[in-house]
Amino acid sequence: MEHFVQEILEKYFPDQSQQIYAESLLIQYLDKKSGAIHGTAKTRRSLANYYAIYSILNFYVDEYFENPDEYKKFEGYEYTKLFTFYRRLYGGRKLQNHALNSRVNGEFRNKVHADKDLIIINGGKYAIHIDFLYVLGQDITIAAKEIIEKYVSLLMEKDHSLLTALAAIEQATSVDDKKLKISDLLAEDAEARIFEIISFAILKSHYKTQKIYIGFTIEGIHEEYMQLFKTGRTNANDGGIDFVMRPIGRFFQVTEVNNYDKYLLDIDKVLHFPISFVIKTTKRKQVVEQEIEHYIDEKSGGMVVIKERYKNAFEEIITINELKEWLLHLDEDSIDLIIKDIDFYYKIEMNLEDFAVE
Repeated sequence: MEHFVQEILEKYFPDQSQQIYAESLLIQYLDKKSGAIHGTAKTRRSLANYYAIYSILNFYVDEYFENPDEYKKFEGYEYTKLFTFYRRLYGGRKLQNHALNSRVNGEFRNKVHADKDLIIINGGKYAIHIDFLYVLGQDITIAAKEIIEKYVSLLMEKDHSLLTALAAIEQATSVDDKKLKISDLLAEDAEARIFEIISFAILKSHYKTQKIYIGFTIEGIHEEYMQLFKTGRTNANDGGIDFVMRPIGRFFQVTEVNNYDKYLLDIDKVLHFPISFVIKTTKRKQVVEQEIEHYIDEKSGGMVVIKERYKNAFEEIITINELKEWLLHLDEDSIDLIIKDIDFYYKIEMNLEDFAVE
């Protein structure tokens, strides 16, 4: 159980907190969904499902708290009312309606092995099943609502931590100090979104001074500098492409070192088009290359056609070591551009202009 969940349960149910948790599938679900506050790469922010539940609880607490007889007659809240409410919450502006329509119920059943849906869908109206709102004869909705609010407030603190770090970098008096502070953010335990955004900013500045000569005819050949573009948000369904380079059409994918099967899956998604992998590791790139080659050899079972298909699809391996080295060789204008890019893309990623849960 997350510490903040335990504290809230002890606040509302001082003598029964453990029993309430053991009996409440709703509280267990909210607890299991809150891993994103720890900043691990594999966790997701879970705001859509949280907000689908929170929007219903918000209106329920005002209208039906500790009034089960009346609530049993309730047909549900209108979709527009709920959707409008949670789109105004922190990080909710770009959320879609999938959570209300199906995702919460499917995930709820899977995570806590429930035998019924959490959200009752009634022709465009939505309510939470009363069996999940009462535990040991007590209405737990205020506690559940506060758990969601605390989760979101902890996410907000984490989301703003990079902006605080950026402010400190901007106040640094020398370019070397700025480089050192940016370099410190490149760590194996860095949150996935932060690592991807910082990697992009460094690579964009690293490649922008490199040029090629290109043209459709000999007479039309001209010089053109490399440009790196981010394909979308960190969790977007981008088909295995995080960054794309013009004019030579290189693909970049940001990932971790601990799951080489995912690398091959990313390659399959783009039909074995060569990919440069930006890997969140301090291992030497030669070590990573050897590990990947060994993994492909085992995966292929010795079949040459499979080995060649995947080995030829690895264009370049870039680790934290290369990112830090390239960072050191950038001039002051490039460093300032990196800071601006990190700030810009992080705010887009996190929807930091949105309102907080109140």
